[in-house]
This record gives sequence, structure tokens and C-alpha cells, in this order.
Amino acid sequence: MRHFLALDLKDDPALIAEYEAYHRDIWPEVRAHLDSHGVTAMEIHRIGTRMVMLMETDDARYDAQAMALATRTDPKIRQWEELMWKFQAPTPWTPEGEKWTAMQQIFCL
Repeated sequence: MRHFLALDLKDDPALIAEYEAYHRDIWPEVRAHLDSHGVTAMEIHRIGTRMVMLMETDDARYDAQAMALATRTDPKIRQWEELMWKFQAPTPWTPEGEKWTAMQQIFCL
């Protein structure tokens, strides 16, 4: 299954460059976390400060709630998420306390 999510970055060229540098070489624990929760592919695209993530998952292994729980309880993943929040900002449509927000499909060819 494909999931499209949106998030913004803080409008600071130095922070954006640092964020992109982290994503050129993500921590091994982050990759293992994604793999263990059924994420089979992931891409993040950016224009200005707006980002869109395409996440592909194996429906037999992917459980969004289990992944969210692991994200909150795994010390290394929490450390990554806290570090990333230094660069990230919620979109105007992001619910309070959330980060990446699911996008609604409006067209498919």
C-alpha cells in the first residue's frame, strides 16, 4: 500500500541543508525500525519548506498503531524524532501534537 504524508520544514536554509544531510545517511536503527514495521520503500520530496513523503508498506506486516507505539518507546527512534523536530514544522492542517500528516488522494490516472 502507498501512503502520502505531508510536513513542513522551518524556513531556514542552514537547517534545511542539515536536515537533508541527515537523510542522505539515516541512522541504521531508523532503517531497521522502518524495515521491522513493514515499510518497504520511502521517498521524501521537497519544494521550499513543504515536504511530501511516499511510504510503501507490506500490508501483511504494516500496523500504523504498532509503528507509532514503537516510535514513542524505542529510545534511539525517539532520539531521531526529537532531533528531526529541530528542523520540522507542522503544516497548517496538522493536528496538534502530530507531525507527518496523511494526505487525501483527489485524482488517480
